Amino acid sequence: MRDLQPSQLLISAAKLRRIESKFDTSHAHGVPPVPVRDAGGRPMLTDGHTRAFALYRGGADRIRVYDDTDDLDWEAYAICVHWCVEEGIEWVGDLDGRVVSPEEFERRWLLRCRRMHEELASRRGVGS
Repeated sequence: MRDLQPSQLLISAAKLRRIESKFDTSHAHGVPPVPVRDAGGRPMLTDGHTRAFALYRGGADRIRVYDDTDDLDWEAYAICVHWCVEEGIEWVGDLDGRVVSPEEFERRWLLRCRRMHEELASRRGVGS
């Protein structure tokens, strides 16, 4: 779990509660696997941050992963990873203390991502 680079700065408390009530977060097989992609020789979480964090909180030392084969916007992911590294988030455990209300998650993370995607689309000439 320590080798997985997050690409998200915050965790929604409501989503975390749902996952912790639905799954056995004390071991890797209690939670569905999370998608990862290689990011410069290091696996990066492309999704499943809340599941991974729930396992961490539950005391699990491993997590099941699978290769994410979706067509992803690598420039956007690179920006998100850069934000994470800037804020000292280099593994799932670094998200400790970053569990926020759904409203704060929307305002501080989802809105930031939407703005970033809009800026990328504008720079790329998408929608013109």
